[in-house]
Amino acid sequence: MTMMKWMKIGGPISMLLILMLLAAGCGTTNKANVEPIAGTAAPETVPEQTSEPCYAEIEWVDFLMINDIRYSHNYDATKPVPADQLGDKVGEVSFKVSDNACTDHVTKNGDAAFLPVGTVIYALEGYRSDFRVVADNKIYEVEENPKAATIGDLLDIAGKVDKVSLESGMDSSPLGDFTKEASEEFIRELLPLKNVGFDAVYKQTKHDYGVFLRVHLQDGTSFRMVYYPKGNAFTAGAFGTDRLKELIMTQRQQIKAAAGM
Repeated sequence: MTMMKWMKIGGPISMLLILMLLAAGCGTTNKANVEPIAGTAAPETVPEQTSEPCYAEIEWVDFLMINDIRYSHNYDATKPVPADQLGDKVGEVSFKVSDNACTDHVTKNGDAAFLPVGTVIYALEGYRSDFRVVADNKIYEVEENPKAATIGDLLDIAGKVDKVSLESGMDSSPLGDFTKEASEEFIRELLPLKNVGFDAVYKQTKHDYGVFLRVHLQDGTSFRMVYYPKGNAFTAGAFGTDRLKELIMTQRQQIKAAAGM
């Protein structure tokens, strides 16, 4: 899996690497010339690996990867996890990417952006470990899971949602909540959607404006989800139904009207 080429605005990763390439230079292969011994055939040229420094300036997001699932730190709507909420050990960091990898690095299981090697990764009580895990007392939330067929498979939130709210696209400040009935219908419509992944959504929405939503869970945590009306799509990696689009845009209009916007 290569590094992400685009930044996800507000996803559960979804994830994100901004690469500012200042110059080339990531682990190149040089050829070492070997002088032949008199009377013998010239030996083949032998590749020689060099450990040249990486000259790319990379801004890593706080991610980790285990079991072919990539997670990103939910930094804005969670709090440090106490020991009594830790589940079983589900993995361990084996490679710290920051300061040790360049732009040609292919993400693999055991990778983490900033966590030290040996950091234990735990399940989080109350959630499937393919949705949320804990490392260094921080909650990491699924960003990409190739095994998830639907958004319900991707996000373990069925029966756990308190409400859905609308946020400002300028500063992420809260604008208002969906009605209770609208929040419930939103989740019912969302979870069966096919998980097509962020890349498929990006192709259809890269010039679209986003509606910033927040899904509030019953444990007091939440996560942001961006909806693109023209593409009828979500950064979580799904295309919506006509009813879901109507629901979101109606609630948005009502909330903004109530706020005098």
